[in-house]
Amino acid sequence: MKYSIKRIFEHLKIYLLFIFFVAFFTVLLTFEQQLSFDKVNNLNKQKNIIKTLTKLNKSDIELALIQFNGKSTQLHQEIDKLKMLYKYNLTDRFILRNEKEYLNDLNKLSHLTDQFNNAAHAYYMESKNPKLEQEAKRNLDTSLRTITQHIDNMLLKSITYNQEKFDIVKVLVIILFILILFATFWYRKMLTAIYRDIEYLFQVEKNKNDYDIFSMEADAIALRMNRKSVVQDNPSMLDPVTKINNYKGLLNSYANKKGLKDSNFTAVTILEIDNFSKSNRAFTQEVTQAILRKVAYTISLHEQPIDVIARTDYNQFTVVLSRSSKEQLFKDIEIIRESIAELKFNAPDNGPIAITVTGGFVIKPNNTSLEEATKQAKEILEYAKTTGKNKILQLRDLAQKDI
Repeated sequence: MKYSIKRIFEHLKIYLLFIFFVAFFTVLLTFEQQLSFDKVNNLNKQKNIIKTLTKLNKSDIELALIQFNGKSTQLHQEIDKLKMLYKYNLTDRFILRNEKEYLNDLNKLSHLTDQFNNAAHAYYMESKNPKLEQEAKRNLDTSLRTITQHIDNMLLKSITYNQEKFDIVKVLVIILFILILFATFWYRKMLTAIYRDIEYLFQVEKNKNDYDIFSMEADAIALRMNRKSVVQDNPSMLDPVTKINNYKGLLNSYANKKGLKDSNFTAVTILEIDNFSKSNRAFTQEVTQAILRKVAYTISLHEQPIDVIARTDYNQFTVVLSRSSKEQLFKDIEIIRESIAELKFNAPDNGPIAITVTGGFVIKPNNTSLEEATKQAKEILEYAKTTGKNKILQLRDLAQKDI
């Protein structure tokens, strides 16, 4: 079974996106874990502030009251911080669903803080009356035990919440680890096999005759490369002068490359060198062959892997182009004509020679064979020769012939 490189890379893109979300999820968990630490530190900080409020120096009552007001206000600020932290604790809110319980605990903590502040304030205000001071001290101790016990309960609940989250995260991490481990080794195996295919295609001499190609694309390329080498090694498919395809090679190369064209448009153009016919040989054989090689080389400079060029007659070249649009096809064949017209060729006995070509251009429909399209291009070429030189005419120009 051959694997598709395209599908492997499509799945690889999804896998990398999956890794990104896993990393993002890990960052969120780290952030939430930090919030849990901040919550515990906040509650412990409140316990320390509460203990401090019971040990203020009563020798200077005014200073003690100032310190008391500041720290009692700080207690409510710390409670507000806990409410703010909980807004970002998504796991507790949406997975453990303890929002109602937690907010009730905070509201109770706020209420107990008010009671403790009132008891502490009464204790410091009754410092001059021993009897009332003792009663205020008992109320303060009772309020201190109550609020401390509630904070301890919240700390224990926080540990319980963290344990529940850890149990959930532990299962998720194990599952994700197994998935990532499996996917990593699988993609490593796939990419290694693809690289071996590339190495096999890259080597000049195919020494690995028993090599089993892994991917569909590499298999298709190998088949086309083998076909291409057969054409190049077969003299009957090459023009002996220009070393490009002859008519037989044209048909063979076109058949091999037809599957590469996808949804592109295909055009067939026959180019004929002006003032250069078999019946009217104006130059020596050496000069003639040099001109033919020069024109063939110029055309080949514009050839793409899915194109086919051939010398199909004494002074004619057939060019089969495949492009994404009809406009681009005609534009490229015009560029080829202009490139040939710009050639500078000096013959020893004839001096400077101007080389131009006239052509017949036709868009080949999918339901039309190459032979039929070539025949139509020749008709357009014959009409083009009657209208002048160094030009490319299309089917619409032939339609105006009888007008």
